[in-house]
Amino acid sequence: MDADPWTPDELTERLRAVSAERYHDRHPFNVRMHEGTLTHEEVRRWIANRFHYQRHIPVKDALILAKFDDPALRRGWLRRIRDHDGERDGTGGIERWLRLGEAAGVAREQLLDASGVLPGVRLAVDGYVNFCRLSPALDAVAASLTELSAPGLMRTRIAAFEQHYPWIDADGLAYFRTRVEQGGRDGQEALGLVLTWARTREEQERAVAALAFKCDVLWSLLDAVDRGAGGTT
Repeated sequence: MDADPWTPDELTERLRAVSAERYHDRHPFNVRMHEGTLTHEEVRRWIANRFHYQRHIPVKDALILAKFDDPALRRGWLRRIRDHDGERDGTGGIERWLRLGEAAGVAREQLLDASGVLPGVRLAVDGYVNFCRLSPALDAVAASLTELSAPGLMRTRIAAFEQHYPWIDADGLAYFRTRVEQGGRDGQEALGLVLTWARTREEQERAVAALAFKCDVLWSLLDAVDRGAGGTT
């Protein structure tokens, strides 16, 4: 006999528990970042390798959008692609990350050249993109629920960079500032979809597993950055 589905509040609690336990704010590299103990080289290596993830955000969102039958859903999700790609050249989240790199002393040409990306980072990003390509819409959207934890992480990161890394020009932190509002909005939007779509216990458990997988992706990315020498210096 199939187990009874969780109530929306119970499912929400389980999803938030995954983020509380497994979100990458707990990773030792992020902890050191926020404590202000990273070297210049480590910060630059993180910026360069994390950019490989950033540039694939609109790619995975396009794959998710293609799964929607409802034009209204597609229009709404399209906003996420515009947020990162920008409405025109020189705007959007990818451009802001390039400026973060420049503020930290990493030329945008180095960031755009993916040849120096650490293998573990490449594997983690490819795994997430392929998950969004191959999974049903519910699972792909549920994986994006790490956005629920993003605003708090962004606030912590802004304060840490302002206090501990003054050698990075403050204008370079624009990406983090923008994601405080965008992340909260996107997370709530995705949560609403998951609560609507995940009706059976099996579907709900898939949603929880998808979010856990995404947390593993972000954790694995930082594992690679923490251990690896490469990317850029």
